[in-house]
Amino acid sequence: MRYIVAVGRVLYSLIFLMTILGHFSQGYIGYAAQAGVPAAALLVPLSGVIAIAGGLSVALGYQAKLGAWLLVLFLVPVTLAMHNFWTVTDPMMRGMQMALFMKNVSMLGAALLIAYFGAGPVSLDARRRGQAAAAPATRA
Repeated sequence: MRYIVAVGRVLYSLIFLMTILGHFSQGYIGYAAQAGVPAAALLVPLSGVIAIAGGLSVALGYQAKLGAWLLVLFLVPVTLAMHNFWTVTDPMMRGMQMALFMKNVSMLGAALLIAYFGAGPVSLDARRRGQAAAAPATRA
């Protein structure tokens, strides 16, 4: 059971790490521009940098709370700008966009849980805390 949180963190991070290259492609940038994202050529790659930093941080359990907040920073605008199902008139596309919206909302929930609870016992954060606790106290 000790490794459950670590496995969960890695599995959660995979979606950010596996889709990251798209954020640097003209296809993603063009799609975002068509969806009305301002300065898409700048914001889409920037969102990719935020997503990879947050995803790696959470996966490794290094500064995981900060990494989770980066994922929140990524997910909120992306979800609202790219999966605004309430504006779609075609029933099939509306359903698909609603599913993607809800997927991102649940990912947002997971990021908030990590931001609150941290990386768990098997993580670089826990290892660093353990080493700090094991270090002898020094007098000034």
